[in-house]
Amino acid sequence: MAKDYYEILGVNKSASKDEIKKAFYKLAHKYHPDKKEGDEKKFKEVNEAYQTLSDDSKRQKYDQFGAGFENMGGGQGYGQGFGGFDFSGFANGFQNGGAGADFDFGNLNDIFSDFFGGGRPQARRGRDISTEMQISFSESIFGVTRRFLMTKNSLCLQCNGAGGKPNSKMDTCKRCNGQGKIHETKRSILGTISTTKACEDCLGSGKVYAEKCSECRGNGVIRKEEEVVVAVPSGIRDGEMIRMSGMGEAIAKGTTGDLYIKIHVKPHPVFKREGPNLVMNLDIKLSEALLGADKNIETLDGEIKVKIPDGVSINEILRVKGRGVPVSGSRRGDLLIKVNINMPKKLNRKTRDLVEKLQEEGI
Repeated sequence: MAKDYYEILGVNKSASKDEIKKAFYKLAHKYHPDKKEGDEKKFKEVNEAYQTLSDDSKRQKYDQFGAGFENMGGGQGYGQGFGGFDFSGFANGFQNGGAGADFDFGNLNDIFSDFFGGGRPQARRGRDISTEMQISFSESIFGVTRRFLMTKNSLCLQCNGAGGKPNSKMDTCKRCNGQGKIHETKRSILGTISTTKACEDCLGSGKVYAEKCSECRGNGVIRKEEEVVVAVPSGIRDGEMIRMSGMGEAIAKGTTGDLYIKIHVKPHPVFKREGPNLVMNLDIKLSEALLGADKNIETLDGEIKVKIPDGVSINEILRVKGRGVPVSGSRRGDLLIKVNINMPKKLNRKTRDLVEKLQEEGI
């Protein structure tokens, strides 16, 4: 069956980009192979689905043609290169000595993939990895640079990822006889199909080192603790992910995977974020509401003086420009101060007489 990318991510076909992004982050974090309950197969499926549905052009083609649209070549109507069909059921009709009983059915989907353009060499790529980081509310507003240690597969520094002992001579790969590729022939109900794949021993180079690197034992990579420096951008939100390209797991003679960092923002006791603005509550006395006052307020930038106008109302919003979340360049949102008037619970005789006099005057 063709893959249903919407079903894999758990979203409907009308899902927005943000909904698709949130679903991907949640599932990628859940199934990441480095986690105890991770599932590498499902992680790859989730990543494959996201790479398609997060791209407008790819999503449009997927909605029209289904999975496998990448292999469309505009030829004689072969369309998806048979990527959307499952041929495994054909084997059921050729059992017990029936026609074609001598063929190796195996996974016919792989055969068709190799035959219709799938034989192109695939670039080797290391695994993507993920971690989490907690930052303060202030750091989320202004940004911060953090350093931490992470254990992962990194390129061997002794052989620079080559896998051979430095200055060691190169021998012809015995497995592929120096060709760098292996020819495979499979028999199927459609006849004999030949494919060519990169040699697994020399990774397509045709040469192998006579002596392996003593540090990585010929693997080209070594598992070690490495310092990661991440620049958290200003204005980042709780739950957002930072992608660090090339900081994931390394692989010999291939591209290093990516590192995904999920950000957790610690709540602030005073401030909350609303879009580009910061919001806070300010308690004032009844007399300050009636007569006005100057109040010193501690903001994320330091202490400022705010003028409370006379006659201010309960829940009225005072705006301090440029004290909010950085938006772009030097531009920032505003600080919104919600006024709360503390009403006295008990009045002494003198105060009551004054209020009654105000009442008589219609105030």
